[in-house]
Amino acid sequence: MNRAVALRIAACGIMGLGAGLLIAALLLSTYTQGKIAKVPLNLDATLVSDGSGTAFEPASLNREKFVVDRDVPLALQEQVSVEAPSNADVVTLQVGSTLRRTDKQKDEGLLLALVDTVTINRSTAEAVSSESNPGGAVQKPRAIEDDQPPTNIALPHSGLTYRFPFDTEKRTYPVFDPIAQKEFDANYDGEEDVNGLTTYRFSQNVGYDADGKLVEPIKYSSLLDDDADSEVTAPAAMWGIPGEPDERITMSRYYAAQRTFWVDPVSGTIVKKEEHGYHYYAREPLKPEVTFVDFKVASNEETIESQVATARDERDRVALWGRILPITFVAIGLVSLVGGALLGSFSLRAESALIDPGLDEADHSFFDTQGMKVPGAEAKTEKLPAQKPTDLPPDRPV
Repeated sequence: MNRAVALRIAACGIMGLGAGLLIAALLLSTYTQGKIAKVPLNLDATLVSDGSGTAFEPASLNREKFVVDRDVPLALQEQVSVEAPSNADVVTLQVGSTLRRTDKQKDEGLLLALVDTVTINRSTAEAVSSESNPGGAVQKPRAIEDDQPPTNIALPHSGLTYRFPFDTEKRTYPVFDPIAQKEFDANYDGEEDVNGLTTYRFSQNVGYDADGKLVEPIKYSSLLDDDADSEVTAPAAMWGIPGEPDERITMSRYYAAQRTFWVDPVSGTIVKKEEHGYHYYAREPLKPEVTFVDFKVASNEETIESQVATARDERDRVALWGRILPITFVAIGLVSLVGGALLGSFSLRAESALIDPGLDEADHSFFDTQGMKVPGAEAKTEKLPAQKPTDLPPDRPV
């Protein structure tokens, strides 16, 4: 194989590499990015919010009067994990939530507990359901001494839960509330920096209007067979209501909430959350009489730092496959195509020079032919003087 053929093969290989890189860049920026921008299957986080509020004292159930304490320290904890079914298209999140009085020990301080399970689309973060999976469930409350497996109660979810979609937009999204058991709008409020990360802020009102006024509270849906926590009948004296002390009065439990979410718009991760929850007993929905818990909590600094780090990791993963690699492949691909074309041009000229050096006179310095000298071709030709013809005598016969 001569030098020209080798150059031509190399040129074709380099151009093929360039074309392949351009195709790969196109696929990465379209098809592959859609496969990468999905909710991870390895979510495992503990989210903690701290605050204070007015709270019922559970021990007072055995006293003559219900006791409600003001200005008590509270902590809301959410444990997020992944359960089955989870695959390339959907992921099932199980979130165990507890609200505790931190001034009480163990179960004496437990005010609220809920285990919520939802299956969501990994791309849109919206709840999905099928014949075998209703899209969500809540766990039936159990006594501490109960050693039986937990029982799930089917609760179809809709809208978003616990996450926003990738490429979150500046608009209103429906966000599901597992306590109210239906979705409520979360409205875009603006941009805000959270630990160096630009986030979108969304606000949600459940039972409140935009000014924070109680307008349409939700009647609490009990998960117990006897509805013991949604309707309570007790003497007026225990309720602390004026009148006959022994009069039996039945009150219903109502619920309302306000939430603010700070969302990373690239990954849809909620990096920070503030929540105001209000549970109370009343005979009329808009006339609260006895507070069960009225609290305001916000994500603590450790949770915010952890969620910001998670959002940045997901951002980097999407950027690597959706922007960095495609740009790199395009740049290398274009350089390879140009370099291959130039090398191919040189190979053709080299082949011409080998066939006939005279066809490539302009490139003698590149294709050196001094090593192929032909002695005869460079020998000087001696010129012989021409003999002058002599005149014949006129009388000499020819």
